[in-house]
Amino acid sequence: MHLTQQKMLRVENLKKVFRSGQSDLVLFENLSFDVGQGEMLAIVGESGAGKSTLLHILGALDKASSGNVYCAQLRVNFLSENEAAAFRNRELGFVWQFHYLLPEFTALENAAMPLLLRGDSRSIALQEAAHWLHEVGLDKRAHHRSGELSGGEQQRVALARALITKPKVLLADEPTGDLDMQTAEAVFDLIARLHDEQKLTSVIATHNFAFARRCDRVLRLQHGKMEEVQADALPA
Repeated sequence: MHLTQQKMLRVENLKKVFRSGQSDLVLFENLSFDVGQGEMLAIVGESGAGKSTLLHILGALDKASSGNVYCAQLRVNFLSENEAAAFRNRELGFVWQFHYLLPEFTALENAAMPLLLRGDSRSIALQEAAHWLHEVGLDKRAHHRSGELSGGEQQRVALARALITKPKVLLADEPTGDLDMQTAEAVFDLIARLHDEQKLTSVIATHNFAFARRCDRVLRLQHGKMEEVQADALPA
């Protein structure tokens, strides 16, 4: 893959502190890294290391205690709540470990939800949702509700929902963590294909070192610090 030199994400001296009783718990500090446009970056680390919190900060869902996050030159962590919501809907797609599909709606309606929420007409939103369900291989499951879908199918709908707004950046937090290995591999293959086809910049937090090795770069979050690791240095 030929990566451009342009930086899509830039993190500068990020620090996150939680108040714990009478003391402060420093989750991480002095985190600085860039993500190039078109790059697929893996973030690995133990549970509790702060990977999810970091993705929430990158996606303007949480605020850092100090430091800066820039997305395509926009200073993300100083946006108002309304500005942050508009930024997320315009620039970002999210996929979480749990799919968070709305059980009373069909796969088609769940995938259409971001467009409906931003005011697009129902016909346009459903037409786009049908396109994206086709992209993730779920044409025939469009009118099934969440509970009628397998875990892998639910996560595919979540991926369609994440990409329907044509985001520049995909943030994925353990997107295969709840799936068996065969299903997880199929979902990761799909994420990798859509990353390339849609020219996304992707940041993927994962426990799966085999998936991390397939990314362009790997960063390890450990003991509150970030370090770049070579893919071949990851455990088998």
